[in-house]
Amino acid sequence: MRTAQWCGIGTGLTLLLTAAVVLAQQEPEILFAVVTKVSKDRQQVTAQVSTGGAVSEATLIASEAVLDNLIWKKLEVCHALKADAWKNAEGYRLVSIRVLDAGMLPMALQGIAGDCMIKKALEIAPQGD
Repeated sequence: MRTAQWCGIGTGLTLLLTAAVVLAQQEPEILFAVVTKVSKDRQQVTAQVSTGGAVSEATLIASEAVLDNLIWKKLEVCHALKADAWKNAEGYRLVSIRVLDAGMLPMALQGIAGDCMIKKALEIAPQGD
Protein backbone atom coordinates (compact mmCIF):
# COMPACT_ATOMS: atom_id res chain seq x y z
CA MET A 1 0.00 0.00 0.00
CA ARG A 2 2.80 2.44 0.90
CA THR A 3 4.57 1.74 -2.41
CA ALA A 4 1.42 2.57 -4.34
CA GLN A 5 1.09 5.85 -2.44
CA TRP A 6 4.69 6.82 -3.18
CA CYS A 7 4.26 5.96 -6.87
CA GLY A 8 1.17 8.14 -6.99
CA ILE A 9 3.01 11.04 -5.35
CA GLY A 10 6.01 10.59 -7.65
CA THR A 11 3.81 10.53 -10.75
CA GLY A 12 1.92 13.60 -9.61
CA LEU A 13 5.16 15.43 -8.84
CA THR A 14 6.55 14.51 -12.26
CA LEU A 15 3.43 15.82 -13.98
CA LEU A 16 3.59 19.01 -11.94
CA LEU A 17 7.26 19.60 -12.86
CA THR A 18 6.57 18.85 -16.52
CA ALA A 19 3.69 21.33 -16.51
CA ALA A 20 5.94 23.97 -14.91
CA VAL A 21 8.58 23.51 -17.61
CA VAL A 22 5.97 23.78 -20.38
CA LEU A 23 4.51 26.93 -18.84
CA ALA A 24 7.96 28.49 -18.53
CA GLN A 25 8.63 27.83 -22.22
CA GLN A 26 5.33 29.32 -23.36
CA GLU A 27 6.43 32.87 -22.57
CA PRO A 28 9.64 33.82 -24.44
CA GLU A 29 11.76 36.79 -23.36
CA ILE A 30 11.73 40.01 -25.35
CA LEU A 31 15.21 41.13 -26.26
CA PHE A 32 16.86 43.87 -28.27
CA ALA A 33 20.07 43.21 -30.18
CA VAL A 34 22.69 44.70 -32.48
CA VAL A 35 24.24 42.07 -34.75
CA THR A 36 28.06 42.05 -34.55
CA LYS A 37 28.92 38.89 -36.51
CA VAL A 38 27.02 36.69 -38.98
CA SER A 39 28.12 33.08 -39.49
CA LYS A 40 28.53 31.64 -42.99
CA ASP A 41 25.70 29.14 -42.54
CA ARG A 42 23.39 31.78 -41.01
CA GLN A 43 22.21 29.33 -38.33
CA GLN A 44 23.36 31.74 -35.64
CA VAL A 45 24.77 35.22 -35.20
CA THR A 46 26.71 36.99 -32.49
CA ALA A 47 25.11 40.15 -31.09
CA GLN A 48 25.16 42.66 -28.28
CA VAL A 49 21.92 41.89 -26.44
CA SER A 50 19.78 43.72 -23.89
CA THR A 51 16.96 41.95 -22.09
CA GLY A 52 15.83 44.85 -19.97
CA GLY A 53 18.97 46.40 -18.57
CA ALA A 54 22.54 45.26 -18.93
CA VAL A 55 24.09 44.64 -22.33
CA SER A 56 26.10 41.49 -23.00
CA GLU A 57 27.44 39.59 -25.98
CA ALA A 58 25.35 36.53 -26.82
CA THR A 59 24.65 34.07 -29.58
CA LEU A 60 21.29 34.28 -31.35
CA ILE A 61 20.21 30.89 -32.70
CA ALA A 62 17.56 30.79 -35.41
CA SER A 63 14.60 28.45 -35.05
CA GLU A 64 13.07 26.94 -38.20
CA ALA A 65 10.49 29.74 -38.41
CA VAL A 66 13.21 32.39 -38.19
CA LEU A 67 15.50 30.64 -40.73
CA ASP A 68 12.70 30.94 -43.31
CA ASN A 69 12.15 34.63 -42.50
CA LEU A 70 13.35 37.08 -45.18
CA ILE A 71 14.72 39.36 -42.44
CA TRP A 72 17.05 36.59 -41.25
CA LYS A 73 18.12 35.73 -44.80
CA LYS A 74 19.16 39.37 -45.43
CA LEU A 75 20.66 39.92 -41.96
CA GLU A 76 23.92 41.90 -41.83
CA VAL A 77 26.32 43.24 -39.24
CA CYS A 78 24.94 46.33 -37.44
CA HIS A 79 21.28 45.42 -37.96
CA ALA A 80 19.13 46.26 -34.95
CA LEU A 81 16.58 43.64 -33.89
CA LYS A 82 13.73 43.11 -31.50
CA ALA A 83 13.13 39.41 -30.87
CA ASP A 84 11.20 36.92 -28.82
CA ALA A 85 13.52 34.18 -27.58
CA TRP A 86 14.15 31.51 -24.98
CA LYS A 87 17.50 31.60 -23.19
CA ASN A 88 19.47 28.36 -23.11
CA ALA A 89 23.08 27.33 -22.49
CA GLU A 90 24.18 28.15 -26.06
CA GLY A 91 22.53 31.58 -26.23
CA TYR A 92 19.04 32.70 -27.22
CA ARG A 93 16.77 30.49 -29.37
CA LEU A 94 14.80 32.98 -31.48
CA VAL A 95 11.06 32.50 -31.93
CA SER A 96 10.40 35.67 -33.94
CA ILE A 97 12.37 38.72 -35.05
CA ARG A 98 11.67 42.26 -36.22
CA VAL A 99 14.11 44.80 -37.65
CA LEU A 100 14.24 48.14 -35.87
CA ASP A 101 15.66 51.54 -36.56
CA ALA A 102 18.64 51.97 -34.20
CA GLY A 103 16.85 54.92 -32.57
CA MET A 104 14.19 52.51 -31.31
CA LEU A 105 16.73 50.43 -29.36
CA PRO A 106 17.20 50.87 -25.61
CA MET A 107 19.70 53.65 -24.84
CA ALA A 108 22.37 51.13 -23.79
CA LEU A 109 22.38 49.66 -27.32
CA GLN A 110 22.07 52.89 -29.33
CA GLY A 111 25.73 53.78 -28.83
CA ILE A 112 26.80 50.27 -29.82
CA ALA A 113 24.67 50.48 -32.99
CA GLY A 114 26.13 53.91 -33.83
CA ASP A 115 29.71 52.75 -33.32
CA CYS A 116 29.02 49.69 -35.46
CA MET A 117 27.66 51.82 -38.31
CA ILE A 118 30.66 54.18 -38.18
CA LYS A 119 33.07 51.23 -38.25
CA LYS A 120 31.18 49.67 -41.16
CA ALA A 121 31.20 52.97 -43.08
CA LEU A 122 34.96 53.35 -42.58
CA GLU A 123 35.51 49.81 -43.92
CA ILE A 124 33.43 50.55 -47.01
CA ALA A 125 34.75 54.11 -47.64
CA PRO A 126 38.17 53.12 -49.07
CA GLN A 127 36.40 51.03 -51.70
CA GLY A 128 34.79 54.17 -53.12
CA ASP A 129 38.09 55.80 -54.16
